[in-house]
Amino acid sequence: MAGRIVELTTEICKPILDSLDLELVDVEYVKEGKNMFLRVFIDSPIGVDLDMCSRVSEQLSEALDEHDPIKDPYFLEVSSPGAERPLKNVQDYQKAKGKNVRITTYEMIDKAKVFEGILKEVAEDFLVVTVRIKTQTKDVTIPFEKIASARLAVIF
Repeated sequence: MAGRIVELTTEICKPILDSLDLELVDVEYVKEGKNMFLRVFIDSPIGVDLDMCSRVSEQLSEALDEHDPIKDPYFLEVSSPGAERPLKNVQDYQKAKGKNVRITTYEMIDKAKVFEGILKEVAEDFLVVTVRIKTQTKDVTIPFEKIASARLAVIF
């Protein structure tokens, strides 16, 4: 059910965001406590501000009411993905080349399941992350099918 709501919301969002030159980063439909939340994350090359999020929220709310894909009560939230935005597809990985990333895998690769470092290469079936281990750096090849989650990482 949640997957279908995410798909329908994505379809409804696209023309709204395209008209505003915005990118759809992610859609989530999740339960927190007793409440359901429909979260839409948007971005643009120059970023998004509160006014833009409000504008999208108003237009999306009207479109969702018109199409009515969600029968139960929910809260709609439209926001920026933030500095540690998720990486969901090959285009996201390509944009992140040369940046700090945090990759979590389903199974161990080189005795680890979490890799933080610079995204060095994006290929068809894998990516390469340069990680720092004490005073040395090492390239780790991670197959896409083993990635559980990936996001940009802010390093302090």
